[in-house]
This record gives sequence, C-alpha cells and structure tokens, in this order.
Amino acid sequence: MQLSQIIASELNISLKSVQNTISLLDEGATIPFISRYRKEMTGSLDELQVGSIKERYEKLQEIEKRKETILKSMDEQNVLTLELKKKIEETFSLTELEDIYLPYKPKRKTRAVKAREKGLEPLAKIMMKQYERDIEGRAASFVNDEVADTDEALQGARDIIAEWVNEHKVGREIVRSVFDKEAVITSKVVKGKEEEGIKYKDYFEWSESLKRCPSHRFMAMRRGEKEGFLKLSVSPDADNCIHRLERFFVKGNTSASDQVSEAVADAYKRLLSSSIETEFTNLFTEKSDTEAIKVFAENLRQLLLASPLGQKRVLALDPGYRTGCKVVCLDAQGNLKENSTIYPHAPQNDYQKSANTITLLIEKHQIEAIAIGNGTASRETEAFAKGLRFKNKVDIYVVSEDGASVYSAGKAAREEFPDYDVTVRGAVSIGRRLMDPLAELVKIDPKSIGVGQYQHDVDQTQLKKSLDTVVESCVNSVGINLNTASKHLLTYVSGLGPQLAQNIVDFRAENGAFESRDKLKKVPRLGAKAFEQAAGFLRINDAKNPLDNTAVHPEAYKIVKQMATDIGCSIKDLIENKLLRDKIKLQSYVSDKFGLPTLNDIMKELDKPGRDPRSEIKTFEFAEGIYSIDDLYEGMVLPGLVTNITNFGAFVDIGVKQDGLVHISQLANKYISDPNEVVKLQQQVKVKVMEVDRVRKRIQLSMKDL
Repeated sequence: MQLSQIIASELNISLKSVQNTISLLDEGATIPFISRYRKEMTGSLDELQVGSIKERYEKLQEIEKRKETILKSMDEQNVLTLELKKKIEETFSLTELEDIYLPYKPKRKTRAVKAREKGLEPLAKIMMKQYERDIEGRAASFVNDEVADTDEALQGARDIIAEWVNEHKVGREIVRSVFDKEAVITSKVVKGKEEEGIKYKDYFEWSESLKRCPSHRFMAMRRGEKEGFLKLSVSPDADNCIHRLERFFVKGNTSASDQVSEAVADAYKRLLSSSIETEFTNLFTEKSDTEAIKVFAENLRQLLLASPLGQKRVLALDPGYRTGCKVVCLDAQGNLKENSTIYPHAPQNDYQKSANTITLLIEKHQIEAIAIGNGTASRETEAFAKGLRFKNKVDIYVVSEDGASVYSAGKAAREEFPDYDVTVRGAVSIGRRLMDPLAELVKIDPKSIGVGQYQHDVDQTQLKKSLDTVVESCVNSVGINLNTASKHLLTYVSGLGPQLAQNIVDFRAENGAFESRDKLKKVPRLGAKAFEQAAGFLRINDAKNPLDNTAVHPEAYKIVKQMATDIGCSIKDLIENKLLRDKIKLQSYVSDKFGLPTLNDIMKELDKPGRDPRSEIKTFEFAEGIYSIDDLYEGMVLPGLVTNITNFGAFVDIGVKQDGLVHISQLANKYISDPNEVVKLQQQVKVKVMEVDRVRKRIQLSMKDL
C-alpha cells in the first residue's frame, strides 16, 4: 500500500487530494501557499488538513527509514526470510515493526543468552512442547561441566522460555490489551522530600486509571518525578496479566507445563511488565505532549493575531519602583524618537516632575496612545497616567510584557539599539507590541511569551516545529508590508527564511522601497520558486499595480486584467467599484489551472483588498482600588483579561499581579470540553472571586451567571 493511500484512509481525505498535496510538499511548497493558492489541486483543503497530511507523511517516512535499518540488520544476521521481509514491508505501525524485529534484535548478555551458551535451548524446546511428564528426569541429562545440577538446567530453560514469551507478538499484545484497559498510574512522594516538594502535595498518595488521567495531571506528576519529589509507576493487576498469558502459553497438565507456567510468570515480572510500562508511559507522554503543544499553539495563534493599534504615535512605559519607569516615544512606524526615566512611585515619589515630563513628551511628539507594561508597578503607573490631563485625547492600554526582557537582552534588540540599555529596549518592545503584536512577537522565542502549559516539559523539537508553523500561518494570513517589515517578520513569510529575509532588507536599504512585487526577483538568491511561494503574502502600499497590495497572486494578474478589459475598465476601477465586479461571470474564466475556488478568492480580495483580518483594539480598565491579593474577598465581581488558556481552564488577570484561575467547570453554566469554546486570549471578561489562598497565592474565579 502506498503512503498516500494510508494517509487518505486515516484522515478521510480523497486520495487525489492527498497525492497532490504530497507532490506539492515534495516540491518545497509551504502549508500557507498550498492551502491559499493551490485549491484546485487539493480540493480546497485548509491549513489544518494540509498540516495533518504533512505530519503523517513525515511519520510514515520515518517508519520507512526504520524498516531499511531493520532489514539491513536482519540480512547481515542471515535471518531475513522472504516471509519476514514481506511482513516488514507491509507494516506501517512502529510498534508492530519493533515486535517483529525484537527476536532478531542484537542482545546484550541476558540470562537466556547465557543459558543457550550452556546448551540448554533443546531442553527449553522440550519443555515448551509440554508433553514431558518427568521434566526433571530429562533435565538431568543436560547436567555437565557448565551446568551444575538439575535445578540449574531447569532454571536456564525457563530463562530461555521467558525470553520467548517476552518476544512473542501475541504475548506482547495480550499484555498491551490489559494495560490499555486496566493500567493505573500511581504517584508517591519520595521519602524525606515532603517539605521540599510541597507544591506536589496533591500527588503524594495518588492513583487513577491511566486512560482517564488528563494530560495536564499526567504532566504535573511527570514534572514532580523529574524534579525528584515523586515516584511514578504505571501497571495493571499483575495476576490478571499472568493469568491471561498462561491461558495462551500453558497447555496440558504435565510437569513441563508447570515449568512453563513458572517461566511465564517470570517473563511478565522481569521482562514484559517493565517493557510495556515504558511503552505505555512513552505513548501517554507523547499524547500529553501533543495536547500541551496544541494548547500552546492555539494560545500563540490568538496572541499573534491580537488586535493591533496600527500606525499611531505611542509613548511606552516600562513600570518600576526603585529604578523608575522607563519612557520611550515612538513614531507611527515604531522608530524610537526619545527616551527618559521618571520616578512617580516610592521611594522617590517625584510625582510632579514625572507628570511634567510625560505631558511635555506627549505634546512634543503628538502622542496618540500610551502603552504600559503589565509587570511590577503596572497598576500604580496606570493610575498615574490616567490622572494626567492632556490637550488631545490619548488612550491608555496595559500591554503584556512577557518575553520583553528576553527580546531586550537578545541579538535582535542589540543590533537595532546598540547604544541603549536593556530597559530602553524593553520599553520599545512594549510600545511596538501595542502597535502590532504580530510584528513584535515574531522577534521572541515563542516559549518566552508566557502562554501554554508545561511548555518546558514537552518534546522541544516537536514544540518548536509546531510553534514555527503557527507563526508562519499567522504572518501569512495577515500579509506583510514588504517595505516596512523587519527581517524577523520576513523570515516567516512562505518560501523565504532567514537568509532571503536578510537579503530583502539589504536590497531595500541599498535600492530604496520596492515599487512592485516583480522587483523582488532582483533580490540576490531569490529564485522563481521562492518568488512563487512568497509573492502573494507580501503587500506594497501605493504600488503602480493595485494588485500588489492584495492577496491576489501575481500568477493570477492576467485573469484580473482580462476581467477588467472585458467590462471596459481599469483594475483600479474594478477594485473600487462593486457594481463593476457584479458584472463579472466567473464561470467564463475557469481554466485547468484556475477553478472557481481560486476565482472566488480573487473576487473576495478585490472586495476588501489587503484587509487586515485582525479585529479592532479596545481599551480596558481594571477595577479601581484593587492592587494586590490582600484587596480581594470572596463574592467580588471584577473585570479581567484572559491571559492564558489551558485544558483545565483559563487564567485571568484582575490587576493584582497574580492571575486567577477560572476552572473549566466554572467557565459556563453548561458542560464544556474545551475552554476555547467560551474564552479567547486577551478577551475582556467579568469574574467572581470564589476563593483566595493568600499563603499559596492562588485565586479561584468563576464566570458562571456573569
């Protein structure tokens, strides 16, 4: 069976769509490009479906590589029969593949290997047939210089049988079946670590069905184990496993059968249980990692696509007490125009001078909005800013500063601001985040942005791959201004990457702004393939050809030009006049390459050319007089901002420096399985305070009936 057939069957997608998608991926096409500009080939698959095909295709390719290694190993051992080769080639499950290979896998010096070296395998075979009624008598004939007595002979034969049981495909499936239905995960505290590991107190004596254990709880226990506070085990009832194995392996009622029964019990306790426990732990870890990465990826997507303020002049404040508040003024393009430091809070309490500084800077730079970081002294700085009076309207926003310190100390910030310290760079990042979250956040390692659950515990390679895919998806769904985008933003544009992004920035610096998409072809090393993949996602404001500021791909320009010619107008007129567009009959422009899906996309884009899909930003205010956890009491209803979403609920900032948790059971008056059904990141919500644990700094909130 071909890989594309397997994928089509598993994902319930037509074979032709899968084959064409794989072909495009093999040619170097990206997920955003395939889903946006190759709908005729894929049957209009969306990014999620294309991504699923890519992921499964890569896993199946890994299995194919493993098959090659196994076949080579078995061939070198001269154990590869035509039947085994066929079985291996027709297997597409990694577990099944390893089961087939297990008996032939080179082994270290096991007890069974030592028994074979003593010549005890024939006795094991006699024993395994279970006809022999006097197995002790037969064993006596195997006593020699290397085998001291009958007991040693019997023990050696049992060791060989135990290995056979362990390596038997059906035997392993029997144990897997019991593990799958009955395995229990048990967590116990490591003796003497009770005080040090108090945060894991819930898991000091804990057990539950592995199947029903939610991924976040499993990961919490795994972290406790990793940190040395907990001991974990995963196992079903051992007697049940042994009983089921005996039913398969033990035949008759002879003394040989008794020996086989003993060997089966030993096989389970010494070999199978630990092997299958590791397998299930790894499978559950992989499943939990996948769920955690999915949560992180969805949060990151929401954060990257958060509402932008747009090109406005911004004053940004990075709040602080003793070291003061760093102030930066940015122009509408995000360039740093001026910076200062004010000390409106304790211990200096220089309120009047600070107020004068801010007022002067706002007038001097004609500031339209203030961005305040949400870290230390944020609420006090917000109250200070709101107490000031300005000649013109200035909106005030509190901005998440998660990761700003990582950016400010990183290479990107040092390159842009070599003459400024990290505090000024951090304040610039806060201001730019308000203007365009996507453009600023792409400069920061997504793991440092502060959304998700257990991101440091999951498979880091898989996490990076998933998050990079999300960033690429967001960047391309919004579209990028070719003449203002940073190299960090350009890096994620379909078909580019770090080197071509740098080449574009260098070319722009030397030759001035791009007047057309076509000029991209003059960028060093940017070939036809990269142009094909990238062009549709890059925008040029005020370009000579208005299509250069739309998501219409250059390969389709001829169609739009033909449409305009056919109704006797210009492309500009076609974009600006809906009545003209209504005259177009799309069916007459259908061709082998461009079908109705692409033609409909073109018309939607002409309707709203270059439209930013992100929603408009809204101002938000925390409750007055609520600054710390000590100001809270049960029953209070407060405004809040959703800052993080996990499988078990949502965290909400209510302005007290410690986010509160709305458990999934408290998000709505009905049952929900996913918090994303009810809330989104940065959503403004009302919450009721249910419980305040000041010692552990935990706040329980509810959104029910609000």
